[in-house]
Amino acid sequence: MQPSSLDPVQNPPLTDAQWARLVAFGVPEDVDTDHYLFRSGDADYDLILVDSAEVEVVRDSLGWVEEAVLARMGAHSFVGELGLLNGQGAFLSARVVSPGRVLRVDRAALRRIMAEDDELCDIILHALWARREVLRRGPAALTLKLVGLNSSREFMFLRRFAERLDLVHSSVELDDGRLGYLSEHGFTPDDLPVAFIQGEPVLRATPGIVADRLGLSYQGDADEVVDLVVVGGGPAGLASAIYGASEGLSTVLLDAVAPGGQAAATSRIENFLGFPFGVSGDNLIGQASLQALKFGVRVYAPCEAVRLQPAGDQLDVTLSDGRVLRARSAIVTSGAAYRTLTLDRWSEFEGAGIFYAATQLELRQVIDSPVVVVGGANSAGQAALYLAANGCPVRLVVRGSELGTRMSSYLVDRLVEDPRVEVHTQSQVVGLGGGTSLESVRIDRVGEVDARGLFCFIGAVPATSWLQTLDRDPDGFLRTGSDITAGALGGAWGALGREPLPFETSIPRVFAAGDVRQGSMKRVAAAVGEGSSAVASVHRALAG
Repeated sequence: MQPSSLDPVQNPPLTDAQWARLVAFGVPEDVDTDHYLFRSGDADYDLILVDSAEVEVVRDSLGWVEEAVLARMGAHSFVGELGLLNGQGAFLSARVVSPGRVLRVDRAALRRIMAEDDELCDIILHALWARREVLRRGPAALTLKLVGLNSSREFMFLRRFAERLDLVHSSVELDDGRLGYLSEHGFTPDDLPVAFIQGEPVLRATPGIVADRLGLSYQGDADEVVDLVVVGGGPAGLASAIYGASEGLSTVLLDAVAPGGQAAATSRIENFLGFPFGVSGDNLIGQASLQALKFGVRVYAPCEAVRLQPAGDQLDVTLSDGRVLRARSAIVTSGAAYRTLTLDRWSEFEGAGIFYAATQLELRQVIDSPVVVVGGANSAGQAALYLAANGCPVRLVVRGSELGTRMSSYLVDRLVEDPRVEVHTQSQVVGLGGGTSLESVRIDRVGEVDARGLFCFIGAVPATSWLQTLDRDPDGFLRTGSDITAGALGGAWGALGREPLPFETSIPRVFAAGDVRQGSMKRVAAAVGEGSSAVASVHRALAG
């Protein structure tokens, strides 16, 4: 019996030849009715090849919600979803409803399929991706339910983590002071945000806590040594990880928040090669993240690196929880941290009216309301146009006298012509007002204006404070290659008998790419190019 609820993309028909190649990777097992092949909550589970049995995919009962059957899988089909590729634990169950034979493909064997058989790789990847998209919109989204106040910065961080990692989840926004049904079950405002994982509440949930519960935090073996660790999941980091893994390096990607960096905060990128109609940062990062999983990159987030130091012929990367990841090489793509304005109540309004990104997540907080955008570069211009196009009257505040000094001409032209955007040059934001959330902004030369959102795009400082032993310029950017000062080249270089390679820092086999590197061009395309080019130097260093 063929699946009754999946279309051909989610459940692709396989030829006899394709099926024969696929089952060669599996271990056969005869199963009876009501046997569970895996259960929700299992930390490790297999891709299931259904040979002659019939299997139901089930979202288990969540206490207040009854069990839901999501799909039935019959002969010559496979059971699994995208979490198999990124190490996420099972959030659904698979139950046998007709006896027969199945084959188990563990995650190591699945990696071999993805690496060795391009045709099967494409078939499986398309199916897993399509299933994930459907699951996000259906009953499975209740397996991870996030509940918090709509003005809460912590709730915003939690939702951004779930969305950036493309987790199957649902979110419930509560008005300030109104807990609704939560109060009937004994919850208080101090318990928020709450993450319901398989129906079990996790109070005061953070991205780190949720990641641990879902199996997305680093759990490497003590003796494990990877070829390459990439620290930072923006465009440069994703490019480094993808090129490294695709060329045979065992690769781990760490990010302190979630993959995407500042690029994921960009509403529209119009000058990236191959996208004549533009692409949102979310979409670009989403496709790159999927590509990383395809090539076997192990992505861990939130996972913050706090120290990097040589350990003999290897490198030790210490994480914020004290665990140590050992690698033969590293590429630092930790990017930069957002600059802020030195104004009273700034930290109070972060996440409650002050934002560093303009995506759908932030737009929902200010829809149809007046907003202020601060900054004079492309990201500010793109944000202003995106917000205006979605119903927000926009004031763009630019410190300089000319809008085109740091902004691309195509954006300048659009902003000048857009009646929904009012541009204030030679101006600054000098004050903030409001109760529990932002209500107004004071602009010098203009006065106080209504604003439910302040979108800040005034640049960033390099995230290099954890790299005290690396050679940095006065602004904190990492020097690489021929730019490294002579005094920073210690005895390790003499023993190697070579000079630093392109993108290599003052410590051998530690490289840097993207915004964190001195002299880099602060553009998405440039970051991708640097990340991939740094891998070429990694190969040379490891071969030497």
